[in-house]
Amino acid sequence: MCHNAIDIEESHLVQSIDRLCRRITDMDETLKVFVPETFQPSAIRTQADKLISLYPDPDARPPLFGRTVGIKDIFHCDGFTTRCGSDLPPDLFQGAEAELVRRLKTAGAIMMGKTATTEFAYFAPAPTVNPHDPARTPGGSSSGSAAGVAAGFFSLGLGTQTVGSIIRPAAYCGVVGFKPSFGRVSTAGVVPFSQTVDHAGFFSRTFADLVTVMAAIDDAWQPVTLPGQLRLGIPRGAYLEQAEPAAREAFQHQIRQLEANGCTIVDIPILDDILAINERHGRLIAGEMARVHARWYEAQQERYRQATRDIISRGREVDDAEFNDLRQSCMDLRTTLETAMQTYDIDAWICPATTGEAPLGLESTGSPLMNLPWTHSGLPAITLPAGRGPAGLPLGLQLAGSFMADEALLALAGQAAAALPI
Repeated sequence: MCHNAIDIEESHLVQSIDRLCRRITDMDETLKVFVPETFQPSAIRTQADKLISLYPDPDARPPLFGRTVGIKDIFHCDGFTTRCGSDLPPDLFQGAEAELVRRLKTAGAIMMGKTATTEFAYFAPAPTVNPHDPARTPGGSSSGSAAGVAAGFFSLGLGTQTVGSIIRPAAYCGVVGFKPSFGRVSTAGVVPFSQTVDHAGFFSRTFADLVTVMAAIDDAWQPVTLPGQLRLGIPRGAYLEQAEPAAREAFQHQIRQLEANGCTIVDIPILDDILAINERHGRLIAGEMARVHARWYEAQQERYRQATRDIISRGREVDDAEFNDLRQSCMDLRTTLETAMQTYDIDAWICPATTGEAPLGLESTGSPLMNLPWTHSGLPAITLPAGRGPAGLPLGLQLAGSFMADEALLALAGQAAAALPI
């Protein structure tokens, strides 16, 4: 009887993998989620067979047994070449397997392939299209990971965020995106953009999946119990006004839904210096990218795409004194935001995840301005699918919590998700 139950479960995993591979084969020529030649059904099936062989007893299987993962192509993963969406010789930036990838494998996950990224995780677009409308961007820089989850190619997508590269594409593609606190998830083995603000994070269909993943890969993860009634703060002022009118109108509808479900909403005047924050963040990441690429840029300049050349050129103007001041500004903003959270006694900030719907065209990946302060400060952030805009494309609600209180943020995201329009 027990043997028969094991056979059924093993058959289910193999059948699921085969179905996924057929789906990807049928659809990815259009969506362009995967880096060419990195999706190999035979290699994926081999991973599944190995897992079944290693863990024949269902009661002894690791927590992510059979979970399928798309890997943004700036994460090193054994068996794959890292190309970073670039035409530079890939041997320049190869390295040891990313710690996050290693932890996911140890927890039983199956690597489906490398997903498309903008060049070096900046603005030069990947070829990926939005599954909801192929004429629109999926967002970036984690374009393939967001679109792949939305298309049902894998259950977990790996992304990074240096401005808005997890939250924005997740919202555009109508999935959940989670940017943990800075440093909570290791970026070891990830080709850096700005080591001061690079965050590793995830895309999934539900927030509950993220709780399972974080518990599996974070040794410090501790479940929390939230108060019965949530208090959520809106950062009113110049920051919120960066969103398009339709996005702000949708946000007001989201707020009404939350209030109808027992949440207390507090207006907080803050971030009126957002233009200065945006400028500091832009200077910081440019300065750091120029430093990361200093060894390659002189010899390979013509192989870089124009958007990447532009940010490296700007970054070379940032001297060490300014760079140190810019890094300190991250800590200063974190202090400002957390002090306000304590003063107004809120559990999290809420705001639109993007300035609007995914824009038409593939020449741009959209604006990351609604994500920037939460990245600059290193606070954890999550976006939940929350209705649609005027063109019928997905919108998201963004929540940001206290630094290193990622457990609480995911827990309250679960409460908020139940109240939101889909």
